[in-house]
Amino acid sequence: MRYTIDHELPQRIRLTLSDRVSVSDAAALEPMLASWTGIERVRVYPRIRSVAVWSRDELAKTALLGRLDALTPEQLSAAGAQTPGAPVPVDAPVVRSIARLAGSYLMRRWFMPPALRTIWAGIHYLGFLRAGLASLARGRLDVPVLDASAIGLSFAKRDPKTAASTMFLLDLGDALEDATRAKSEHELIRSLMAIPQNARRLEDGEEVIVPAQSLRAGDLVVARTGMPVCVDGVVERGFALVNQAALTGEPLAVERTVDDDVFAGTAVEEGEILIRVGAEPASTKLRSIVNLVEASEALRSEVQARRENLADRFVPWNFLLAGIVAATTRSLTKSSAALMVDYSCALKLTSSISVLAAMRQSAQEGMTVKGAKHFEAIAAADTIVFDKTGTLTEATPRVAQVLALAPVWTEDEVLRTSACLEEHFPHPVARAIVAAAAARGLEHRERHAEVAYIVAHGIASELDGKRIVIGSRHFVMEDERIDVSPEMEELVERELEGLSPLYLAQDGKLVGAIGIEDPLKPGASEAVAALRAQGIRHVIMLTGDNERTAARISAEAGITEFRANLLPEDKHAYVEELVRQGRHVIMVGDGVNDAPALSASDVGIAMGTGTAIAQEVADITLATGDLSAVVRLRELSCALMGRLDRSFAAIMGINSALLAAGIAGIIQPQTSALLHNGSTIALAAKSASRL
Repeated sequence: MRYTIDHELPQRIRLTLSDRVSVSDAAALEPMLASWTGIERVRVYPRIRSVAVWSRDELAKTALLGRLDALTPEQLSAAGAQTPGAPVPVDAPVVRSIARLAGSYLMRRWFMPPALRTIWAGIHYLGFLRAGLASLARGRLDVPVLDASAIGLSFAKRDPKTAASTMFLLDLGDALEDATRAKSEHELIRSLMAIPQNARRLEDGEEVIVPAQSLRAGDLVVARTGMPVCVDGVVERGFALVNQAALTGEPLAVERTVDDDVFAGTAVEEGEILIRVGAEPASTKLRSIVNLVEASEALRSEVQARRENLADRFVPWNFLLAGIVAATTRSLTKSSAALMVDYSCALKLTSSISVLAAMRQSAQEGMTVKGAKHFEAIAAADTIVFDKTGTLTEATPRVAQVLALAPVWTEDEVLRTSACLEEHFPHPVARAIVAAAAARGLEHRERHAEVAYIVAHGIASELDGKRIVIGSRHFVMEDERIDVSPEMEELVERELEGLSPLYLAQDGKLVGAIGIEDPLKPGASEAVAALRAQGIRHVIMLTGDNERTAARISAEAGITEFRANLLPEDKHAYVEELVRQGRHVIMVGDGVNDAPALSASDVGIAMGTGTAIAQEVADITLATGDLSAVVRLRELSCALMGRLDRSFAAIMGINSALLAAGIAGIIQPQTSALLHNGSTIALAAKSASRL
């Protein structure tokens, strides 16, 4: 058996099977491999012909590869025949489909008596006729009606041989088109499967960040505000509001508590739950990816939809042209030539495959795009809006300074208490505070009550019976009404000048402040300059930070427009206003507080280093926090739009020429059908290539 090794760990290996192995045969591998000595577990993903194997030791893994090398297709097929419940193949290999069609056609032509060939052709025509009549019943003049009419004209001419040849060519074209589309889908799914995802597994009471693919049924996983649910499972403890829009389409989060089911592909909007893993993460991720690929067909770009609709509108003109030819030439052969060539199939196939190719290439480069219309929106954009923290600046900000502002509080106590509160949340600033406490060797054993996270504001809890809060100036001084004297506020501003301040207050009094250094990401200014060079006229930064910090970061990034001291609702309102003004807006963010603005833009891009909520709401998710990916997305999007334009021009030109040649009698209808299908497949193959 031929295969390639995709990933290899000491006791785990992932293989991709050769294209010569059918999907049904691949399904038979699971029980076969599981029965081999030293193999602990096997998972087969038939749709993408991928196999993951867990072995007891290195010796068992070596033996596995040796036995796979010796395994023949015949042995595998025999095992497949004995495997109950094997999945039905999603698609047949291209060579097998073509061989079956061609073999059947040649056998009939060479060995079947003419009378039987005519009967068979008539029976086979019934399928084309039913499809055409079904379209007419729906009031549509489309490709099935064209096909049925063209074949029917051959029968009317008492030429069943031509009718049979035409049906063979149409069947062959359909098989090649289906295979080309399926291959593009499989390559896209394989690319998306390679994008990593992490989870927080509970081990001996401690949270450990592990690859989601390493989780097993029965493991306990923690998910809290802003985090993804990357597995199917049951809630063991806690309560949360879970956003399930990707699976159910529900716009509002649903409550999930003990014994409730939760599903991979969702995200926690608020709260904290402990999940018992019920299904293998690899299979649930595959399911969500397949759903994404299938759903992407519904997210066609306006250009794509407009051209496909235009192609369908050409069909009635085919009939009008055929009628004119019949009336003027009295030739059924020339009339049928006008019905043998259509624009619709080629346009629909090449456009959808072009989009799948762009999605595949994006996935290979670490970008998940959820539909063709998002490529078009990026290509058409004239404005891009960046969040600051974690987007333009490092996803790992640093604590630059700690201030103790109350007599009984030391700097270490301010940092220890802040870390104790912040450790529960995935925001970059929270990680910076926890890391700073660890660097000073400060242990922060939990002494507080349950914490409450107020999106984009801060955290509130109780410590030793006293209310304690940490967060922005707006949250602490305005929402919590902490009384801060002008002298103390001036002290904080002076000591933390140029830094992003967080305020810590206990029982109504300010006790400390932490200055966060938010360095600009490497390559951020270059990315901004590149986007301007690509035609983005307006580059804007939004932040909840103060004016001075915002001015420093925007100047370093080369951004001339910025807004500071914004709440999430302010960001959302600002982006909405830009859209109302007629601008085509891209929004790039990474946090829970960016989700409203992401949803309000023409296309939202979430950084992979950010929260699951942002990634859930966004139209595009980046695997990393590298801003050069945004530049690359713009390049890919413009390249895709250019390819769609070129394919449209080629299809219109080639098919118009074939129509003219057929009507003029230069080529026969069968030749016209052959060239039409051949050019469609050639253009589809070109569309499947890299942009």
